[in-house]
Amino acid sequence: MNRPTLRALPRTLLLALATAYPLMHALPAAAQSASEELLKELRELKARVGELEKRLIEAETKAKAAPAAAAPAGMTAEQQQDFNRIAVKTEAMEDNIETWGIKGLTISGYIEPVFIYNRNQDRAGFQFLNSQSDGYFYDTSFMGAASIDFTKETESGTRFKLTLTPQRGVGEAIGGGIVQEATVSIPLSDLQTRLIVGQVPDWSGYEYQQPTLNPFTTHNLLYDFTLPFGYTGVGLDVTRGKWWMRGILGQLNLTTRGAGEKSPMVAYRVDYSRGEFQGFGFAGVHGRVFNFGTGTNTTAHLFEIDGYFIRGDWTVQGQFSYGQQADAAINGGDSRWYGVSALAGYSITPRLQALVRADYLENSKNGGGFFGFSSPDGRNGIGPGVEGFVLDEGGAPLEPIFGTRGADRYALTLGLKYLFNQNTTFKAEYRFDGASERVFEDVRSGGFKKNNHLLGGSVVVFF
Repeated sequence: MNRPTLRALPRTLLLALATAYPLMHALPAAAQSASEELLKELRELKARVGELEKRLIEAETKAKAAPAAAAPAGMTAEQQQDFNRIAVKTEAMEDNIETWGIKGLTISGYIEPVFIYNRNQDRAGFQFLNSQSDGYFYDTSFMGAASIDFTKETESGTRFKLTLTPQRGVGEAIGGGIVQEATVSIPLSDLQTRLIVGQVPDWSGYEYQQPTLNPFTTHNLLYDFTLPFGYTGVGLDVTRGKWWMRGILGQLNLTTRGAGEKSPMVAYRVDYSRGEFQGFGFAGVHGRVFNFGTGTNTTAHLFEIDGYFIRGDWTVQGQFSYGQQADAAINGGDSRWYGVSALAGYSITPRLQALVRADYLENSKNGGGFFGFSSPDGRNGIGPGVEGFVLDEGGAPLEPIFGTRGADRYALTLGLKYLFNQNTTFKAEYRFDGASERVFEDVRSGGFKKNNHLLGGSVVVFF
């Protein structure tokens, strides 16, 4: 706490006297005697303060005449004063940071406006913060998002993480609102063995949801159609040398359970960094999860393995996935699929990267159907092919006639990624999607095709 110096005291009193004097003359006549007595006391106090100020001036004069204390070696007296001021300010800042709860807090985020042209959907334009609850499609996915992340680590090593992603996040897809992730990580025996609790985005595959980590604007077919959105529950996070293992027990794509629902699922992920340039990982989900075909929970098994090689100008990544769910196929029975995805990137310059990605999904059993997709989908190209239409009396098509075999899907994507500055990336891509059956609806003609074309671009600004 700062204290007024003795020298500043008389000035303060004089200011108070100057302020109080005219007010006294404004008092009513009935209080005149009291005012005169008070004025007399103030005059006496002024005289005493004047004497003290005189003594202070004499003391300061003697101090200036005395030799100055020697400054530390290598510093002048003025430099020592500056150093002392910096030290005091630094200590005050550290105290404030701890008092305000900022110590150990990291804030990051990004914003990603996206442009998409879809030939069969006959649409072209920007998309940004559009509602995830309108449905999940490969030409919308998690694109066009804005996100902010708060991570706080206490002195004990406990980590709190809250990521907010309005409209385009995991929370919007599973009923958690704008919350993309909300987790607590508590160290147990050591900092490499942790208890994790909360809502966790899915960790499967080589591709990430965040546009700051995904080199393309769109995602691969395995990411879009064969993987969960996220998990809610409790688990362990363990690191041992080159191994990183995570597992969680709870529910998949749900923030709560309904009446009569008690069977949990288990999800896990294991990563191994073989060296500085390469590594692999695998992930799986097993248990009873929601079935969009029956509206109930049925048993599902999902498994994938992925790997990477990054060295010099080259980046190579790949993934294999297998999955099945009981009673979830479009034509009834169990759904089953497997697929592969591979990505290669080459840095033409330190800022410009050329990219190519190829995907394939086999999905013919029982009319097709992926994890979370149990009905024909003409926009995503899922389900049995359209072999004709039921016509009305005038010959106009009423409804499509589907075959029995589900369509196998493939996609080829070519792109460029340019790092404009430290916090801004530009992306552009051309994507060709194909299928073994006529499953892509052409909204202009009302017919169905075996392929579709897409152009995409985005600007990612992050901090």
